[in-house]
Amino acid sequence: MGKLENIHPLSIEQTKQKLLQDIDRYVENKDVMPTFETYLSDRMSYIEQIWMNVWLNKASNDVPRKEKKVFLKGRGFVTEGTDHKHINHLFRNELRAYHPFDTISWLEETFSENDQDWEQRYVNAREVFFKRQEEQKLAHKRWLVQEKLENEAYTFLENNSLLVYLHVRYYISGKIATDLLNKPKFQSVEPYLLEERLIEEGSFESTDYLMVTDFFDELTGDIHSTFDWGKSRYEYENYFYRYERLVLDFIFEYIPKKVLENLTTEVLNDYSETLGDIVTPEILKELLQEDLTDLSQACFDELQEEYLSDLLKLAQIPFDESVHQEIFERDEATRERKKAEALAEAARKKEEEKRILDDIFGKAYTPSLGLKVKYILHIGDTNTGKTHQALEKMKKAESGLYLAPLRLLALEVFDKLNADGVLCSLKTGEEEKLVNGAQHISCTVEMFHEKDYYDVIVIDEAQMVADKDRGFSWYRAITKANAKEVHIIGSRNIQKMLLNLLDETDLEIYEYSREIPLEIEPKEFELKNTKKGDALICFSRRQVLETASRVQVSGHRVSMIYGSMPPENRKRQIELFNRGETSVVVSTDAIGMGLNLPIRRIVFLENEKFDGTRRRRLTSQEVKQIAGRAGRKGIYDTGKVAFTGDIKIMRKLLEQVDEPVQTFTIAPTSAVFERFQKYYRNLGTFFELWEKFTPPNGTKKASLSEERELYELIRETEIEARFSLMDLYGFLHLPFSAKEPRLIRQWLETIEAIAESSELPDPFIRTRNLEELELSYKAIGLHLLFLYRMGKRTEAVYWERVREEISNGVHDQLKDEIINYQKKCKRCGKQLPDTSRFQICDACYHNGHRKNRKY
Repeated sequence: MGKLENIHPLSIEQTKQKLLQDIDRYVENKDVMPTFETYLSDRMSYIEQIWMNVWLNKASNDVPRKEKKVFLKGRGFVTEGTDHKHINHLFRNELRAYHPFDTISWLEETFSENDQDWEQRYVNAREVFFKRQEEQKLAHKRWLVQEKLENEAYTFLENNSLLVYLHVRYYISGKIATDLLNKPKFQSVEPYLLEERLIEEGSFESTDYLMVTDFFDELTGDIHSTFDWGKSRYEYENYFYRYERLVLDFIFEYIPKKVLENLTTEVLNDYSETLGDIVTPEILKELLQEDLTDLSQACFDELQEEYLSDLLKLAQIPFDESVHQEIFERDEATRERKKAEALAEAARKKEEEKRILDDIFGKAYTPSLGLKVKYILHIGDTNTGKTHQALEKMKKAESGLYLAPLRLLALEVFDKLNADGVLCSLKTGEEEKLVNGAQHISCTVEMFHEKDYYDVIVIDEAQMVADKDRGFSWYRAITKANAKEVHIIGSRNIQKMLLNLLDETDLEIYEYSREIPLEIEPKEFELKNTKKGDALICFSRRQVLETASRVQVSGHRVSMIYGSMPPENRKRQIELFNRGETSVVVSTDAIGMGLNLPIRRIVFLENEKFDGTRRRRLTSQEVKQIAGRAGRKGIYDTGKVAFTGDIKIMRKLLEQVDEPVQTFTIAPTSAVFERFQKYYRNLGTFFELWEKFTPPNGTKKASLSEERELYELIRETEIEARFSLMDLYGFLHLPFSAKEPRLIRQWLETIEAIAESSELPDPFIRTRNLEELELSYKAIGLHLLFLYRMGKRTEAVYWERVREEISNGVHDQLKDEIINYQKKCKRCGKQLPDTSRFQICDACYHNGHRKNRKY
């Protein structure tokens, strides 16, 4: 016998019960008994439908799928490969005609010829109906009585909240006094996790705590469980939790009794008569649970705002409502007065700080443009002759100053002017080459001094004014230039800002466009297709060396350029390419800043770079700056650009119009430090004020992150005490690679030597490999920065010669690297295939994964 046959009689019984329930619901609210025929007439639709609803639902839900398929198969349906929804649909359709139950016939058999049963059904239904109505009335009455009781209790709490708090205050004052006297004090553990063992420090001193909440931060010595982010964990308990519980327990114990004493006789009698019980504190606890919890929290919050000394005095005074109320009001008034005084003092200090900030920084970043200075803007794309035109003007002047973004460019202009017969000196902070009789100087932009006068000043790469760390040097040079003519060279996206900055000055603008078109190659570049005149661009020193080695193996002679390469070596690599001794350049984006080379095609081997924080796609300006180096008039009349992937995206970046530069960077000036010293003598305070200072609209503050990190090494030491603020900041601001631990150590040792008036330590010199040579070059550069700053030019000449020897060593090592370069695993040193995309071997990779899985 199948499930279907078992369900059928059960469904009939369920249908009968539903019909009887429907009759009861129909007749119960009729004052006059309706006839059976009237019921049938009124409820016919429901009666006819009820069987089908019960039967189909019960059979569909209870009959297994397998039996449904057997049932359908017996009726000629094919069920193999049919989904369950379709099987259910067919099954329900077939059940409609399966042994139907005649509900009307059953009702007629039961009641049509049996008036007595119908009448009894009516009587019973009415009795149940009236009884239910009475129960509802009684329940409503009970609800009204409970609501009245709750309202009266709530009114008492609302009208006597101060009295309640006075009791809590007195009770807790005694507990705190006892704990301070008898409990041990523990060393603080942050966070309060159990990994650290608690250590006793002795006894509490009440004078150590101003507010009650200060004491609540102390540890009780007990352990408790907390619930945090859905997880329970154990930690050391502090007095906050202990006193939160004490207040809650006191409120739940004391208040219900106090409420009960103040309830009216009427509400007590009504409760007793209606619910057959008397009101007790336990009943009130249950009834007022939410209100008591809120009251407890309010009292606990108020307690934390109290002075601890006030509560300790209170513990000695027996409780009397009027006396304690008077004490509380006096304490509260004192507290409010002190709070108002503190707020007024804070407002005064804030106003004073605002005045000081305005005095120190307010006027420092307002342009002070020379009214007799003529500004000439050279605006345009990369490789359009902007710098050449400006330098021609400078060469014809009696005196001139060229300000470069890089030491290499300053060196290039120094060589060019001297080669053209214009005597020119070089100053870059870590290098000085003074030429007798020279009235022209080529230097890095940081070497600009606003008091020095020149006939012509040339400021190169003015878009660098937006750089977050160095931008202020360009701003200072542009706005403080002391000359007849100032030539400013920049990209198109800086033009609008320069016009705003130089408003109301004598101004000329020359715009430059590329005469040599750029052509983007439609096919993805492959290294095997490298040709003479190509510049291959990647974004790491390792990638430059690896690529150069692979290209040289394929038969090309290669020049290399990357950021950490000494300028002399970059210059030598460039000269080799310009003379045709090398045919291909492999470079980082360092090629994009002012280097003019006869490049046929720029090839981006990568479309992303690591910017010190994350890997990101190149910006439009970066792509343009680099790609603009392609083409050379008279040599390559079309500059070509190629990519190894994402050609459509990179084309869009190259062709899109750049957003104008919106802000420029500001940094501390000597005038700012002079005004700062009227108020403070501590450089740490200066950094704090710099953080609070809001820069003018259109500007952003230099982060000074490297200066801060260096300052932390000498903060509150003898070194800081030995130097003036300006000298100290000058040391912090020296332009060196402050991310190199060895150079930071050298910087600190040199500062210590200067402070102690002892000999400066020699810089780090190691020559075993390329990395050591380049680091040694930087170390000597840092040493030279100190020597020139201290006026020790004789020693500087010696170290410049040593640096030149290091530079020669770099050149030799580069030749060796490019011939013998091997791609090696950075973990184990094992040689990797040239085609490997990764910096570690498979064995190290899998070994690392195994270690990670242990955790």
